[in-house]
Amino acid sequence: MFVDQVEIYCNAGDGGDGCLSFRRETHVPRGGPNGGDGGQGGNVTIIAEQNVDSLSNIVGHKHWRAEAGLRGQSNLKTGRNGKDTIVLVPPGTLVRDSERGHVLKDLTEDGDTVIVAHGGRGGRGNKHFATATNQTPREFEHGTEGEKRDVVLELKLIADVGLIGKPNAGKSTLLSRMSRAHPEIADYPFTTKYPNLGLVRVGYGFQFVMADIPGLIEGAHAGVGLGHEFLKHVERTRVLVHLVEPSPMDQTDPIENYKQIHEEMRLYDESLIERPLIVAVTKCELPDAEPIAELLEEQLGRTVLRISAVTGKGLPQLTAEISKSLQGLDEDF
Repeated sequence: MFVDQVEIYCNAGDGGDGCLSFRRETHVPRGGPNGGDGGQGGNVTIIAEQNVDSLSNIVGHKHWRAEAGLRGQSNLKTGRNGKDTIVLVPPGTLVRDSERGHVLKDLTEDGDTVIVAHGGRGGRGNKHFATATNQTPREFEHGTEGEKRDVVLELKLIADVGLIGKPNAGKSTLLSRMSRAHPEIADYPFTTKYPNLGLVRVGYGFQFVMADIPGLIEGAHAGVGLGHEFLKHVERTRVLVHLVEPSPMDQTDPIENYKQIHEEMRLYDESLIERPLIVAVTKCELPDAEPIAELLEEQLGRTVLRISAVTGKGLPQLTAEISKSLQGLDEDF
């Protein structure tokens, strides 16, 4: 199960109480205070882990509590610190405070860390309260409470290439052909209900991650058809590949479909239409494919690739164009 948003409750550990104690030794009638400090409460920490690909492991675990620190002991013994609680999430996870709405941290890289709830401070033992005029203090501190926070985890997939287009445009089939990913494929719209990732290797020295973004429809920028849930995964892609189906099942105009998706991305985030874009007409083995590709080239004033994930035609050219675009971005960087 793929999950890209979940809310969790984080409760850090309380600090341990300080100790009230006095030395008790033979022939030492006034040994003085020797109460130790309490231990620190554990933190709740969120860490980005490369081997985690979804938030599904967190869905059934909504409450995360860290261990409390132990109270201090006599003979100036400090209580043991509470153990931290670690929440593992995929890179690309946005950590947001649920109540205030502000972003705590954007965990984009493997190993990125954020403490969302700090453990309580351990209390001081009575040894700290001894003075020249108060040599037998009976004061000590209680540990402070650990922080409590509701946190929203929102996953935005990080991929080099994003496949976009109308439902049933052939995105999943193309991903399965170019990588070892195995997305669900069927001959009806909205087969893909969540993004799929695949690693594409080009020779021995270059590779890139490709994401199959579920089909977008009119009104996606406003949330129609789970548009926000789909479009947010496009935000982190570096290159976009727009697939145009020449003979849509719903009898719509392929050219208008292209313009509609382009407009939806612009309305959602204008920076998306400034990304490097490769346009390809899919299912080029169909008789309508060539006329549509020529018409697109005429209207867009750019080269349009002809590809077929079934026959493999045009896939080497597509791979070369993607590699060229990605390497160009790396050089600019």
